[in-house]
Amino acid sequence: MKTASDTLFAQQQTSIADFVFDEKVARVFTDMIKRSVPGYSTLLTGIASISHQYARPETNCYDLGCSTGASTLAIGSAVANTGCHILAIDNSPAMIQRCREHMRQTELQLSIDIICADLLDIRIENASVTVMNLTLQFIPLEKRQQCIDLIYNGLRPGGILILSEKIDFDHPQEAEWQQSVHHHFKKMQGYSALEISQKRTALEKVLIPETLEIHHQRLTKAGFQFCTTWFQCFNFISMIAVK
Repeated sequence: MKTASDTLFAQQQTSIADFVFDEKVARVFTDMIKRSVPGYSTLLTGIASISHQYARPETNCYDLGCSTGASTLAIGSAVANTGCHILAIDNSPAMIQRCREHMRQTELQLSIDIICADLLDIRIENASVTVMNLTLQFIPLEKRQQCIDLIYNGLRPGGILILSEKIDFDHPQEAEWQQSVHHHFKKMQGYSALEISQKRTALEKVLIPETLEIHHQRLTKAGFQFCTTWFQCFNFISMIAVK
């Protein structure tokens, strides 16, 4: 399935609706995320490496909010032919359709289920690896602790959560600087000032970032014994939390 270039916000819009993961977004998502998230390819490489270290035979590996399947393939590259079973889950039918197509095209020999469902409605069990790659930030604030608790309870002892997020900062000067370098990064990827502005408006009520401290507090409250940041590029980070 060919991925189109992201021009969703290239034309002036009189009214900007909230961002949704529909077919229009799914069609350009691969291009969009590579051009919007600094260090994205390194992020996927790290997910593969950490998954390889922590995945255990005869356990489950979950990609929670799998979108079109890039992080699913990263996990798959690490656990193919190991006896692990992958569950890729997203609540967007359009994203799930693209994910299924990408899995059909891979040469990896994977045991996998691709499921269209809300994360809070699924049962996580016998998990050695769980991944939320830029997912939690789209879940309502009041449901985020419930989501992390659900993951923790479904992990085996020694199992992990890889949590990647866009983050906020306590200090206004740092927040402003991080936003400015991210803005410049997107300009360097070919996005116009209009595209950046309109997409930011579409996302402002949908993607709610939090500080690293809040993420640490939530993970600790769930019961994780250890958590640390293993990746950061501007205002995007990834953490690992170990049960």
